Amino acid sequence: MISSKEFPKKRHSVCINTPMNTLQWDDVRYFLTLSREGSLSASARVLKVEHSTVARHVGNLEKTLRVKLFDRLARGWVLTTEGAELSKQAEQLEVEMHSLWRAALANTTLSGKVRVSAPPILMSDFLVPRLPAFQEKYPDIELEVIGEARGVDLTRGEADIALRMGEPVSPLLVARMLCNVSYSVYGIPAWLERPESERSFIGLDQESPCRQKAWLESQVDQRRYALRTNDIRAMCHAAMSGIGLALLPRFMVAEDTRLVAIPMPETPPPCPLYLVMHSDVRRAPRIRATADFLIDLIQSQAHNF
Repeated sequence: MISSKEFPKKRHSVCINTPMNTLQWDDVRYFLTLSREGSLSASARVLKVEHSTVARHVGNLEKTLRVKLFDRLARGWVLTTEGAELSKQAEQLEVEMHSLWRAALANTTLSGKVRVSAPPILMSDFLVPRLPAFQEKYPDIELEVIGEARGVDLTRGEADIALRMGEPVSPLLVARMLCNVSYSVYGIPAWLERPESERSFIGLDQESPCRQKAWLESQVDQRRYALRTNDIRAMCHAAMSGIGLALLPRFMVAEDTRLVAIPMPETPPPCPLYLVMHSDVRRAPRIRATADFLIDLIQSQAHNF
């Protein structure tokens, strides 16, 4: 008699092909971006891909879920009723995915990528020239420095650390004030010898919302603008050429002798500079090291701000 032990039971594996087996996070991520931006071109710019890639991922998600998410109209891609409802669920999934990522970061070492967002002029004129010291101290940390005027969304992982001109209001974020960014009106020395009534100014364009623009408008009064621009570096170069006087942050010209501060009846309002992080990532070693470096760097240079 042959024992049944000599013939082990054959195990059968069963694969059930359900939408959850094939759901891809990238498809969801592209769907969310398109639902927020409203067009393939705008979404492609945000995601830094071709617009066809956006369409492909959204199409994949529609096939997986067997639901039409968008109406393809001439004016853009518009969420269907089903798409609008699912976008709310997808946003909850996005929050959980970023929470998972932040939890993983807390267990990393002093290596890997750290994304830092800063106003473009602060990034290019102050931060980047001083990064060799960081690279020497932390050779295994790869910095990705993003120059953006808008406030990046740290809760969605658009950056790990942000330097912001203004205090954040979200309870999910932690912030530390680093210094006040001072502004002055600058021009070439020859302007000091001319009467105040003959001064001409270089201004921000009409679309600029910053409070420094409002202050400058109040000071110019009936005098003329020689130039308006939305680019602060263009303002600085125009001032150096002698075209007029420009309102600039002190750190931008603190070590440049071509421009001098021009006395004004009133002092321009300063802007507080904050370092901001999501509360879940601040203990991650590589992010904490980067934040500490930035804090020490800016506070050691506070006299130039």
